[in-house]
Amino acid sequence: MEFKPLKLKKYTNRRLYDTEKSAYVTMEYVTEVIREGRQIQVTDVKTGEDVTPSILTQIVLEEARKKKYLLPLPLLYLVIQYGENVLTEFFEKHLEQTIRNYLLFRNMADDQFKKWQEYAENYSRANPQAMAGLTPFQPLFDLFKSRDAGKKDDHT
Repeated sequence: MEFKPLKLKKYTNRRLYDTEKSAYVTMEYVTEVIREGRQIQVTDVKTGEDVTPSILTQIVLEEARKKKYLLPLPLLYLVIQYGENVLTEFFEKHLEQTIRNYLLFRNMADDQFKKWQEYAENYSRANPQAMAGLTPFQPLFDLFKSRDAGKKDDHT
């Protein structure tokens, strides 16, 4: 289920107002809302300007402050040195997709590893008739059996 963005109003005193709850909220609250998968839309009450990027940047910087770093020093120097020229294009075009691809790959690798673990557990419990379809792989399995048997003999 996809939610509509949470609409927040930003007042000149830096306070954020949640229009759904009709209450002022903290940056920590906004951070948790985002971690739960919801997007936000923040409008400056005085100017009507969309200040969402500024609020998101504040959240990222606050999280970095808590952890004592955000990016490696060499990268921070490059950001300052080249600023909008090179890095803006990189951030706009490549960084988001790179992170999305990394997360997708990490989830796929985790899922595959779980499947291998389940297969290994089931294989060790399986009866010979259930494994008949794997006979082309039997020489490979035998390699591991002979290694394991050798290890057991070495330890006894």
